Amino acid sequence: MKYRRLGKNGMRISEVSLGAWITYGGTVDNKDAWKILERALELGVNFIDNADVYAAGKAEEVVGEYFSNETYERKNYVLSSKVFWPMSDQVNDSGLSRKHIMDSIDGTLKRYQQDYIDIYYCHRFDWKTPLRETIEAMDDLIKDGKIRYWGTSVWSAANLERAVGIANEIGASLPAVEQPRYNMLDRHIELEIMETTSYHGMGITPWSPLQYGILTGKYNDGKPEGSRLQLNDRFDDSLNEETLSKVRDLTKMAGEMEITMAQLALAWILRRPEISSVITGATKIEQIESNVMASEINLSKDDLEKIDEILQNKPEFHGPYKPALPDRS
Repeated sequence: MKYRRLGKNGMRISEVSLGAWITYGGTVDNKDAWKILERALELGVNFIDNADVYAAGKAEEVVGEYFSNETYERKNYVLSSKVFWPMSDQVNDSGLSRKHIMDSIDGTLKRYQQDYIDIYYCHRFDWKTPLRETIEAMDDLIKDGKIRYWGTSVWSAANLERAVGIANEIGASLPAVEQPRYNMLDRHIELEIMETTSYHGMGITPWSPLQYGILTGKYNDGKPEGSRLQLNDRFDDSLNEETLSKVRDLTKMAGEMEITMAQLALAWILRRPEISSVITGATKIEQIESNVMASEINLSKDDLEKIDEILQNKPEFHGPYKPALPDRS
């Protein structure tokens, strides 16, 4: 396993990390989840991503129960969580107000059975709360020792700029990381967001690197029984013939390289130096064993050009002014 810094910050996290969304505390039995966690750590994964809203807090409980074992030295692992989405129908139990943030971190720490977490993400931007209030609350959590770094998830470049500006103005801790959706089929962050995070020294820890499993190739011939898109069609907006045709071509390319389609998709994300870690899900031990191998795959310039030819979706600025961006491939 290789490790990268969290942007300009000193903490290093594994290039491939393990996320708990739509798995732990829900579709995956707790004992199976612990086995997957154990194997992930054995393979060098040191970053576990989570959120209070995942399985209504149960995902944090599953991970917390695992790390409560004295076998594991807490200092060797990076645990994260997120705050924003409603945890109940109470009026103050959502958003990024000081009250909700302070109440939520205490709930997260209790479920995790920990005194602190390493990264605390603002799970979306809160248009109803003054941004300064949110930043001051996050800064206070760092000063109180409840979190080490704070970050954002699915924030626009403009909102990231505002956050950095306000934090600098009041002398608060700067956001250290952004967690957007990013994969071969969704490249929107390569323009303004990636440039903004790079300029301000923020890391990027993308979620949905396999587009809900589409980029594993398992949907090339339809929806397998028991698959995520077979059980829940809310994720299959991109499951169309045009997309599947591209994935079939990419799957063929991966086969010629003697790697899996999923490994190709993860290695493609890791080609960018702005990426700190790619968050992967795993419902089976074999999946995490396969995913971590992407850290050892180096795609050549020819490989990347061939992928671009297949995808035909490289994002571009539109309009009369198209700024020249550095080539960070």
